[in-house]
Amino acid sequence: MINFALTGFVFFGLFSPGPNVILVTASGARFGWNRTIPHILGIAVGVGVIAGLTGLGIGQVLSSNPNLFVVLQVIACCWILCMAYQLWRSSPKEVDSRERPFSFVEALLFQWVNPKIWAVALTATAFIADQTPVSQAITLGLTFSTLNLFVCSFWTGFGSLLSRLLVDETSWLIFMRIMAVGLVIFSALIFV
Repeated sequence: MINFALTGFVFFGLFSPGPNVILVTASGARFGWNRTIPHILGIAVGVGVIAGLTGLGIGQVLSSNPNLFVVLQVIACCWILCMAYQLWRSSPKEVDSRERPFSFVEALLFQWVNPKIWAVALTATAFIADQTPVSQAITLGLTFSTLNLFVCSFWTGFGSLLSRLLVDETSWLIFMRIMAVGLVIFSALIFV
């Protein structure tokens, strides 16, 4: 049976702008839909694993250990700022042969330091608090993976379509720099 409250909360939590949304939108615009598929799949699997582990109680361990939580915040901030820098300095639409979208593994690993996913997953457990930990893990893992597959596909498609409007170097640079600034802003919100 579908828990509509949980599904709605998770959908809006994942659909709203955050690092994954910004990165797949930029990747869709820069590299196109097909080349971004491994990135999308890595996010969907990674988010499902994080949500499932949260249901098993790992989120409570992080919440109860402030030092470990601060270490994760610093790692997340540094990683997100590094990605923002890469977007900021990216060349116009013509992709350099050294540039590529995230791989499946890179996208999956990024979820471990993506504070937005942890926050949404921790909050989502309240919607299914009456379930056993294993049931919570399965419900959260499947809900997060399924919805994020849709969300990332949507934003990648949006980025891909948006690339048709970015016809000159100036508009391309403005778009990539807006995406980079979005990541910088999100990195600062990690500590709020």
